[in-house]
Amino acid sequence: MYYIAHRLFAAHDRALGALIARQLAKKAGPESVFLPFCDTDEEDLVAPVKGHRLFELDRERLQTLTGMIAVLHGPSLDDGVCMEIGYAAALNVPVVVVTTDFQTYSADEHSPHWAFPDPLIETIAHRVTRVDRLGAPQLADSPDRFTAFAARNQAQIETAAAMSVEAILELAANNCPAPAPARAEAGTVFLEPSPHIRCPEALLDTLHAAHRSVTIAIRHQAPDPFTAAHADWTTALRAEVLVADVSGPETPPGGAVLIGAAAALRRRIAAHLPTAVITHAHGREPNWRNLMIQYAVGTRVCDAHSLARWLAS
Repeated sequence: MYYIAHRLFAAHDRALGALIARQLAKKAGPESVFLPFCDTDEEDLVAPVKGHRLFELDRERLQTLTGMIAVLHGPSLDDGVCMEIGYAAALNVPVVVVTTDFQTYSADEHSPHWAFPDPLIETIAHRVTRVDRLGAPQLADSPDRFTAFAARNQAQIETAAAMSVEAILELAANNCPAPAPARAEAGTVFLEPSPHIRCPEALLDTLHAAHRSVTIAIRHQAPDPFTAAHADWTTALRAEVLVADVSGPETPPGGAVLIGAAAALRRRIAAHLPTAVITHAHGREPNWRNLMIQYAVGTRVCDAHSLARWLAS
C-alpha cells in the first residue's frame, strides 16, 4: 500500500494529492494507493467521535505501507503530514518528500541550507524531490499572461508529481527487508523542545526528579544540524518516553515527526501545550491540535505538575 500524505484543509492541497495518487495508481494499480480524505470519505463520514475515527482509519494504513509520498511546502509545514512521515520512517518504510518550494532554510546566513525548516525531515526521508522552478514558457501564444502563468505552474506540479512517483516505485522495488524497529531503553526520555520558545526549566526538573535518563534534542543549536538531526532521530527512537513541546500555531515539524515515530513504536508520549486554539470542522469533535497529533499522544500536559502526574501514572 502506498500512502499519499498531504495537507487536507484546502481544495488545492487535496487536488495536488489526487494528482499524485492518480499518477501512482496508473503504474501501481488503484487498489494499492491510499489517499486520505478521499478514501476515508471525510466529507460525509459519520462517526460518534469523527476525528478519532479518521485517525484510526489513517493509522490502519500507516501500519501496512510499501511506501509514502509526502507533500510539504513552505516555512509552515503541516503537522499532520510531518507526523505521518515520522510514523512511516520509524517503521523503515521508504518515504519520498516532494516540494515545489523555491526557498531553502538555514540556522544563520552562513550555515548549511536545508530543504525544509527542520533538518530532521531531510535526514529521515529516503529521497527529497524538489521542483522549485516554474515550467517552461509556452511557445504558442496564450490568450493572456494569467493563463500562461497558470500553465507554467501546472507544468511544475505535474513534473513534481511524476518525479515523486518514479522515486517511490524505485525505492519500493529496491527496498530490502526492513530491520526490526528500534527497541526502547528502559527509563529513558527524549525531550523535544519547541524551536520557537525556551523550554520551561520546570519540565526538565520534573523529568529528572522522576529518576529518568533524559536526552534533549540538540539539532536546533548545533553547528552541524544534519549530524545532530541524525543523532536526535537515533536517540529518540530508543527512548521509552517522548515529551514534545508542541507550542505554537501548529506543532513544530520536528516535534510532529517524533510524535509519529513514537506512536509507530508504541512509546509513551506527552505533548506540552499550555494554551491552545481549538479547531472545529463539520461533524467532528473540537480538537486542540491536528487530529493526527492529538490522538497519537497519550496526554496533553499544561505544566510541570500535570507532567509529573502523568509520569507517575
